[in-house]
Amino acid sequence: MHFRCLTYTLHTKETFKTAHGSRNQIDTVIVELADNQGIKGIGEAVPVPYYGYNAIQVQEELERHRNIIESYEITTPESFWEYLNPFLKHIPFAQCALDIAVYDYFAQKSQKPLYKYLGLELHDKMPLSNYTIGIDSIENMAAKIKATPFPIYKIKLGTNQDVEIVKELRRHTDAIFRIDANCAWSTQQTIRYASSLEKLGVELIEQPLKAQEIENMIELRKYTKIPMIADENCIMETDVEKCVNYFDGVNIKLAKCGGITPALRMIKKAKALGLKVMMGCMTESSIGISAIAHLLPLLDYVDMDGALLIANDPAKGVCLDNGKAVFSDKWGLGVVFVG
Repeated sequence: MHFRCLTYTLHTKETFKTAHGSRNQIDTVIVELADNQGIKGIGEAVPVPYYGYNAIQVQEELERHRNIIESYEITTPESFWEYLNPFLKHIPFAQCALDIAVYDYFAQKSQKPLYKYLGLELHDKMPLSNYTIGIDSIENMAAKIKATPFPIYKIKLGTNQDVEIVKELRRHTDAIFRIDANCAWSTQQTIRYASSLEKLGVELIEQPLKAQEIENMIELRKYTKIPMIADENCIMETDVEKCVNYFDGVNIKLAKCGGITPALRMIKKAKALGLKVMMGCMTESSIGISAIAHLLPLLDYVDMDGALLIANDPAKGVCLDNGKAVFSDKWGLGVVFVG
């Protein structure tokens, strides 16, 4: 198997701000696995700086393990993931990019779209994606909603006027609202906001509290019926079980957990424990977004708008039409890298 890796700088259409900070560009890692017959699998992962790695570090780590990657005779994506885990478990972004690529490769080799390779079928009840509205002035956030009509919006919060923002945005749309506080609220703030947010038609709240304050979720949930979804509290496989009794669901991100292989196990575990399953994205290209799309039949909620937020998407693949995933007729991920 021939291995290729590159970093690619994605530029956001406008400054994207969350409670974690602002950015205008994101470096992503794109990998390719190819055989001698010309079948090429492609994968991607966006490293998150506040988890300790940047794209250059991920690329260097992958290059350091080039011989290990290229010399292994891959029989299944799962076996390849397990083989690589001792070498890359400390850097899940690297493992994620390779894992997506090998699933793309095997699905193409089987002459099937990835969802069929996984034994799944598309259906009418698959969740629609939200469109994310980053933190900005109330006027600018309202303008973004008017400029991009969508059935569901994820609203990033963590300001000193969060309820006022939601009230104003509600004036401009009847769409479903999801709130993502990115750990910015205290327990008392969340309780205080909850009744107003319920009246404003909020469907769910992602990670209101800091991850280390998980015990406070028990008290918080006494005061609201809005489902609470773990994000920063659910990164790896072992985190799913820890979220029971504290959250109503978990947000699984391929880049953070290490790819499709662990994500499938996390989905299965979450469902067995009675948790709702959301899959979220980073601000990534159509490569990473397409990987998420093929798991849609397994999900309750999805946030896969990353490619819509960037100005220089280097790939074409699964796209969104008013929140609905539109698949190509190509095998595998259905992605073409245009560079």
